[in-house]
Amino acid sequence: MPTSIKVIIPAYNEAGSIAKVIGDVPKEVSEIIVVSNNSTDETEMVAKKAGATVLSEEKRGYGHACLKGMDYIARQTSQPDIIVFLDGDYSDYPEELSKIVAPIVEDNIDFVIGARVKRLREDGSMTFPQKFGNWLATSLMQLFFNSTFTDLGPFRAIKYDKLMALEMEDKTYGWTVEMQLKALKRKYSYQEVPVHYRNRIGVSKVSGTVKGAIFAGVKILSWIFKYSFKK
Repeated sequence: MPTSIKVIIPAYNEAGSIAKVIGDVPKEVSEIIVVSNNSTDETEMVAKKAGATVLSEEKRGYGHACLKGMDYIARQTSQPDIIVFLDGDYSDYPEELSKIVAPIVEDNIDFVIGARVKRLREDGSMTFPQKFGNWLATSLMQLFFNSTFTDLGPFRAIKYDKLMALEMEDKTYGWTVEMQLKALKRKYSYQEVPVHYRNRIGVSKVSGTVKGAIFAGVKILSWIFKYSFKK
């Protein structure tokens, strides 16, 4: 039976990049869902013109946008086998979606992270706060949970039923680490797949500001310590 795949793309003011992202998503995907996170530019119009389903989430926050996309899918008459998340800034390579979902389709893995390994990263594509935050968070996950994660990469795929079972709740910066921690707690099978990563189009709303980097770091660490002491 063919595998059904849907993509959720949170987007805040990504009018300059969103059409490129949508255009590079492989044709095997049954639906591309762009969640405009209170955008004030033409993100929604550009995304619709490029062929995506466009939702609007007025509450700012990466998690809010992801949850909006998940709620939309849950209300459909039939649900997909796999959900893929990727960013709308064109830093990910959407055409690599096929190799991210391959471990799920071919080996029945529950959860796959696109790992932004150094050898495949464009110079300057990750800021120092991003690299340090990734190192610290994944090191703590290794310490507390014996995990093998090396990245909190936003480009990720997960079985739909496994995603829903996680009961995701973070509304802002902690979304990615929450998913990984809950997957570890539930003993999901997981794998990292090396992916390319380039300089984003436009300015990052998180790593591009000191405030954003600090808030993201605090949120990520709070999730890790919360789960470290949770039985």
